[in-house]
Amino acid sequence: MEFGNVIRARFSARAFKAEQVPEPVLARILDLAQCTPSWCNTQPWELVITRGRATERLREALYAHARSGAAPAPDFPFPAAYEGIYRDRRKVCGVQLYQSLGIGKDDRAAAAEQSLENFRCFGAPHAAILTTEEKLGPYGLLDCGLYLQSFMLAAVDAGVDCIAQAALASYAPFLREYFSIPTHRRIVCGLSFGYAERSAAINGYRTERAGVDQSVRFVDI
Repeated sequence: MEFGNVIRARFSARAFKAEQVPEPVLARILDLAQCTPSWCNTQPWELVITRGRATERLREALYAHARSGAAPAPDFPFPAAYEGIYRDRRKVCGVQLYQSLGIGKDDRAAAAEQSLENFRCFGAPHAAILTTEEKLGPYGLLDCGLYLQSFMLAAVDAGVDCIAQAALASYAPFLREYFSIPTHRRIVCGLSFGYAERSAAINGYRTERAGVDQSVRFVDI
């Protein structure tokens, strides 16, 4: 695709077909993502990717862990607060998501159940866990964010859909033990991917973006 179409076509898919991504397609996505720039070319990103039955086993184990009442323990702190315009944008996004499923704003039980679908990876055939090197600090984290965007856009170009999931990182100790991830690797986020079920209502809504004038300030003198 032309780049402008790729970046506009990307969305967070929350319902997937069972079909696996063919190995040559996944190899191309990973090869393109590897071109991501990084501080001093450190390339701190590492991925654990599940395929086939491994995704099903992870889905079952992670969902059970989330339902058990285990306390969240992310490697990186989640936002301390959403205030002002950030609170407003978050609220609109949540309302749109639940409206697409017919969940009312006061139906907290249904909203909680939908939130738990994160830990089923929304039915995606593949899950990925993205990690960075602890001692590289915030710049290693930034580099991994760039890699994540590269991966998702390369996926869109290949006809593959994704959703980046901070929710999975909320159970970092569980994932570290499950995948035998070394303690010096910090878990950034999860990523579920495959082929979106386009007929699913939850895949039909799109979030809006603020105008450039709300994000950029030019200085000419």
